[in-house]
Amino acid sequence: MQEQGQAVKRTKVLLVEDHHLHAALIKRMFDSLAAGEFELLHVELLERALELLDREPIDVVLLDLNLPDSRGYNTFRRMQEHVLTVPIILLTATHDEGIAQRAIQEGAQDYMVKGETDVNVMVRAVRYAIERHHLQSQLRNLSLTDDLTGLYNRRGFLTLAEQHVRLARRTGQGFFVVFVDLDGLKRINDTYGHAEGDTALTATADILRHSFRESDIISRMSGGADEFVVLAVDADPGGATIIRQRLLEKVAAFNQKGLKPYPLSVSIGLAYYDPADPAPLQKLLDVADEALYIDKHRKKEKR
Repeated sequence: MQEQGQAVKRTKVLLVEDHHLHAALIKRMFDSLAAGEFELLHVELLERALELLDREPIDVVLLDLNLPDSRGYNTFRRMQEHVLTVPIILLTATHDEGIAQRAIQEGAQDYMVKGETDVNVMVRAVRYAIERHHLQSQLRNLSLTDDLTGLYNRRGFLTLAEQHVRLARRTGQGFFVVFVDLDGLKRINDTYGHAEGDTALTATADILRHSFRESDIISRMSGGADEFVVLAVDADPGGATIIRQRLLEKVAAFNQKGLKPYPLSVSIGLAYYDPADPAPLQKLLDVADEALYIDKHRKKEKR
């Protein structure tokens, strides 16, 4: 039971619809719900919707397929590429039902034909779309995370990183791709056993979590058991030194605790995404990987 005085979290619905009559009808539907369960935001252009999604926490999108700045299936595709975490319900005319069904096969939660939906159908569709999307996200996360560390795996990293590259192109924000390699994992496995090697990997994963922000994309790449990759969002070129120093300080702090009979050591390689000279994700990965190799080789020469 809701405690007296406790605020009720309202479901935030984004309506993307340029037809004033249809928008007014949908607004009246939600206004008729006395419980105040929903908060409706309305924009008329796809570009305005994408901008709003960048700054507002939205629970579900009601999306007209034909807008002044985007038409047909391309409208859904652009919206879906922009947000993986928000369910989309399509608003269609009768002649658009084929496009809507195709979009559902590609990930849309539902579609409704304009003028053929009452308030009960609308509300039920919104509630079910959010619930289904939540369940699908839970299942998807099982295939996007690394079993040992709980970080994203290669597939998870590439999925989210590609989405962020698209966002960076729109917003003009720079970011870093950071390769981190756990040095001497084979030696740890050979000396102390593979169980201890796994412990070293999970310790490195925890160090990465404490070194980067929650909004950064942290992953263990399945191609190399000792290799991690981070996409550090919203950064400027001068942040490379800060990132490297913070990570090395966290490793040193772990070693000072003396919890292990061996010290942890990492090699680091960074690549910067410059919004003034944008590069594809694979190019950034290649540059960071090469920088990692140079760092690792430099450390070997010092021994």
